[in-house]
Amino acid sequence: MIINGRELSEEILLKLKKKAKGLNLKLAVVLIGENKASEIFTKKKEEACEKAGIDFELFKFSSKVKKEKLKKEILKIAKNPKVSGLIIQLPLPSKIKEEEILNLIPPKKDVDILSGKSLKKFSQGDFDILPPTVGAVSFLLKKFKIKIKGKNVVLVGAGRLVGKPLSIWFLKNKANVTVVNKLVKNISFFTKKADILISGAGEPNLIKGNIVKKGVFVLDFGSGKLKGKIKGDVDFKSVSKKASYISPVPGGMGPLTVVMVLENLIKMKKR
Repeated sequence: MIINGRELSEEILLKLKKKAKGLNLKLAVVLIGENKASEIFTKKKEEACEKAGIDFELFKFSSKVKKEKLKKEILKIAKNPKVSGLIIQLPLPSKIKEEEILNLIPPKKDVDILSGKSLKKFSQGDFDILPPTVGAVSFLLKKFKIKIKGKNVVLVGAGRLVGKPLSIWFLKNKANVTVVNKLVKNISFFTKKADILISGAGEPNLIKGNIVKKGVFVLDFGSGKLKGKIKGDVDFKSVSKKASYISPVPGGMGPLTVVMVLENLIKMKKR
């Protein structure tokens, strides 16, 4: 079965619109430098906000911005009482220390769960507010009645947005978790054992049909360019022949992750 993220996200947005009514919500996104993928994701967030009746504001900064000026501006945005949630779009330019900037987001406005304080709470088992990628995965597993306990879960990529938060969540839910990072040369040794395979490496067609087992549940968070087209980590054509469920790129996990940001925004406001 192909997971239609666009269709599912539209259904969720209709529900979120009702929940958001009268809450006077506003999402602020900070975008630093020039990154086409980041610009696309930011635009998708803006479109989702519009559909849900939530205000949106984008704050753009040059990659050459001075660190102290950037920090000052982010703190100003964070302290604005009209801003309900704040996102600092990743990745950041290489010269900027990610941790230092993300920690400027107040926990009560950290809808991405990326600051040190928010991530610590989550890692300690506070699952009331989930990182958006985790929220999207949790939603799908519940929807398709996929059990987690005792299953072999393989996460390809150990990044802050996908691999890291998902490893914490799956371990807390008693799955057998393997995280495969870029230092692993023979990933097939692990992927062939996966009941649930999730990738966020950003390496087009990294995972092919010959390195997965029949009936595997596959979610693809990867996004990269191949011959001018956006491709996921998973070679859809070959893997879809063996998978029980599979998310495409584009139109799979991206739209679902965006709506989970808005769900967090509403939950945090109601708190």
